[in-house]
Amino acid sequence: MPFLSLNAVDRIYYETIEDRSDYPVLVFLHEGLGCREMWKDFPARLCRITGCPGLIYDRLGHGKSSEATSPRTIHYIHEHALNELPLVLRKTIPDRPYILVGHSDGGTISLIHGAERPAHLVGIITEAAHIFVESVTLAGIRKAKEAFRRGHMAGLYTYHGEKTESIFTAWSDTWLSDWFSTWNIEYLLPSVLCPIMVIQGINDHYGTKRQVETIVSGVSGFADPVFIESCGHSPHLDQPEVVANKMSVFIDQLISRIW
Repeated sequence: MPFLSLNAVDRIYYETIEDRSDYPVLVFLHEGLGCREMWKDFPARLCRITGCPGLIYDRLGHGKSSEATSPRTIHYIHEHALNELPLVLRKTIPDRPYILVGHSDGGTISLIHGAERPAHLVGIITEAAHIFVESVTLAGIRKAKEAFRRGHMAGLYTYHGEKTESIFTAWSDTWLSDWFSTWNIEYLLPSVLCPIMVIQGINDHYGTKRQVETIVSGVSGFADPVFIESCGHSPHLDQPEVVANKMSVFIDQLISRIW
């Protein structure tokens, strides 16, 4: 199994998908309860359609990566975007152009990272990204918390093993805490200059279309809003063919502008 060391203790699990070496690397960033395996075959599908190589990894505390030991703060997503992600990129695809494909928390990480205007970032695709806390988000998390308590989300143990409870608790307790209620990253959107596609399912139970509309109107570069019918919080799983086709068109446009 391929791992990279963040420090003397923490290791990140990652996988690569090989394809055209002259094309940008698609870097897939999973959701708040996710990991590499929960993407299923979507990364391979998208890489095959576009001809782009891929990079997928488990963030610290998730999947096969080391367990997170520090408590989360209001800046936990920033830490993933500004510390962990750049380190992973430097150690796996140094000086190579890349496109971020982020789902939920992964989409938010993509936006925060993009606001730093990295030299090799070509574009961003977000799915169900959050930039502020909504009441519908909290209601969805409360339902998930009850479902987890009743054992209805036991499938997560398949992916995270003994880390499952700590991952779920960290995620749910953070978002439901009073101190997180004011979390908001609208302020950094004008710093996102690269082209971006903003995807959300019409039936997303964790966010409204305000998330998409605010991102699109807030960024400084080109932004394409995409709403997927008959789709919830995971567009790439609910409507994989539709989503892969839309993403591939956007990626092809990015490539044609630069290559």
